[in-house]
Amino acid sequence: MRKSLFPLFVVTLTLFAGQAHAQRCLPKMKGIRLTAGMADGFYAKSASNNTGYSFGASLATYTKGGHQWVLGAEYLRRYHPYRDSRIPVEQFTGEGGFFFGVLSDGSKTFFLSAGVSAVAGYETVNGGKKLLFDGSTLRNKDGFLYGGAVTLQAETYLTDRLVLLFYGRERCLWGGSTERFHAQYGVGLKIMLD
Repeated sequence: MRKSLFPLFVVTLTLFAGQAHAQRCLPKMKGIRLTAGMADGFYAKSASNNTGYSFGASLATYTKGGHQWVLGAEYLRRYHPYRDSRIPVEQFTGEGGFFFGVLSDGSKTFFLSAGVSAVAGYETVNGGKKLLFDGSTLRNKDGFLYGGAVTLQAETYLTDRLVLLFYGRERCLWGGSTERFHAQYGVGLKIMLD
């Protein structure tokens, strides 16, 4: 019986020669994240719409257990309706945080994680211009921001190097002269580097 199993074992090994199955979320693996999303609702070009959009880029480094450190930058633009126009508020922020792996499937294709981040940056209202088109003066000031964010993120692997992201987050920032809280949701791609 053993003599007949050995040739079968050798044939099985030759069938799988040269094939490698990807290992995902291992410690020290890195990925570049590119995200785009909406802020405080759904963006529209209407003058009465006060929502906005955001774009971000970050580096994610995995630790044990599928957790990850994230370090990146984000641009957020939001609008405030004023008569028949809108006043833009722009935030340029840097972020550093830790994402805990909450859930994953057995094939390591889908991951759900929750993150906590420290956020700091700069906010500018109407591009720094105090005088509006109708002669009114803005009292809001440009200034430095600081605070944090809480994020819930779902990831699914499209290929071994390309990951699709869906996220929802709440940012709370002090120091600016506009609103403190911003709810965001969006999509992104993560490109695995190694």
